[in-house]
Amino acid sequence: MTSTTKSTANLGRGHAQALATRLRAVSAFAWIAAAVGGFIGSVPLGLMMQYGNPEPLISLALPMMYGLAGPDVLVGWAIHQFHGAALGVMYVVAVQWEPLTEYAKTLRGAAALAIVVGVVSTALLSVLLMPLWLGVVGYPFTPAFPDLTMPEKLWSVLGHIIYALPATVGYALVMRR
Repeated sequence: MTSTTKSTANLGRGHAQALATRLRAVSAFAWIAAAVGGFIGSVPLGLMMQYGNPEPLISLALPMMYGLAGPDVLVGWAIHQFHGAALGVMYVVAVQWEPLTEYAKTLRGAAALAIVVGVVSTALLSVLLMPLWLGVVGYPFTPAFPDLTMPEKLWSVLGHIIYALPATVGYALVMRR
């Protein structure tokens, strides 16, 4: 029994070490391209959130998520832009998973992965995480959990795909060099 446990632990450690090695091999320019791409992509997504939703997501929901007073559109935009850059960096980590590594370096792969990022980020963030987090902080317009409100979720998927394109394409362009 001990040898099985030990070999399973070693297997996990081996995967972690391989991932760490791949992450160290990613150039600084690739990390920056994805973060800047995420920042840029957050602008149209934020505009869609600010003007396409009846609730004050940017000015009130985002500040409240961090315990800040609102409504405050500047604080909300700062948080939103930070989220965009952080998700761009998380994209770089995700595409170090072996089946995606080479695919993410092509423009076709980047476009396809932008769609995947749009769908997954909507599902995880907008449908699951946001209703829970907003409920905890007492946001007055907290949606039901899970938030499957239509057509808003389709709008969210579109916005997250638009968000993801600069991050995925920026990463691919830098990695192609």
